[in-house]
Amino acid sequence: MYKGKKILGIITARGGSKGIPRKNIKELCGKPLIAYTTEAAEASKYLTRYIVSTDDSEIAEISRRYGADVPFMRPPELAQDKSTSLEVIQHALRKLKDDFGEEYDYAMILQPTSPLRTSTDIDACVVLAVDNDADSVMSMVVVQDFHPQKIKKIKEGRILPYFPDDSEKNYSLRRQDQELAYRRNCAVYLTKTSCLLAGDMFGVTSFAYVMPEERSLDINELVDFELSEFWMKRSR
Repeated sequence: MYKGKKILGIITARGGSKGIPRKNIKELCGKPLIAYTTEAAEASKYLTRYIVSTDDSEIAEISRRYGADVPFMRPPELAQDKSTSLEVIQHALRKLKDDFGEEYDYAMILQPTSPLRTSTDIDACVVLAVDNDADSVMSMVVVQDFHPQKIKKIKEGRILPYFPDDSEKNYSLRRQDQELAYRRNCAVYLTKTSCLLAGDMFGVTSFAYVMPEERSLDINELVDFELSEFWMKRSR
C-alpha cells in the first residue's frame, strides 16, 4: 500500500508458450524464469498483495515454491493465444472480490519474461502513478540511435521512405539532433482498476517510467536467455 492506495500485483504466466515451450519455468542462472518476478514482487514495499494467474499446475506449484500466492487457477479459455491481458486482469480482480471480498485501487501486470526488473522499479511505478493520480504507468526504455526518418521500406530492391513526410534531406540526420524515442519494455504495466474493469487498459493519463537498457530485456527468443544471463552476471 502507498498513501492509502491498495495495489495488486498480478504475475501472468500461462502454460502454453509457443515460441519457447514452458518458457515461464525454463531455468535461468539456476532458477526458473518466473522466480525472478516473484522475488521482485515479494521485495516490493508498496504491493498490497501479489498473485500468480496461471492455468498450469506445474507453474502454480513452482510459483508457490518460490513464495508466490496462487489463490485460484485461470480458466483455460483465458489461456489461449488470443486471450488478452485485459481479460486476464479482469478475471483476477473479479475473483478476488467474489472469493475474498478484496478490492484494489490499482493493478500491476508483471510478466515473468522480464527477469531483470527489480522491486525498486515496481515501487517507483506505484509512486509515479499515485503521486500524479495517473490512470496508468508503463515502463519504457530509450530506443538507441533511432528516429522515424531512419525507418525505410524496400520495393523491388529500391529504398523508399516509410512515412509519407520523409524526404531525402533527412536521410543523414545526425544522432545528436534526434529527439529521443521510447518503446514499452513490457516489465511493468500499472493501471487503475476502475479503468480496467471498464475495459480500458491505460485510461487517459498515462505516465512513463523509464528503465535502463540492462533491466529492460523482454524474453521472447532463446537468445534472450543468454542475454539475460550476461546482464545478470555483469551486475553481480
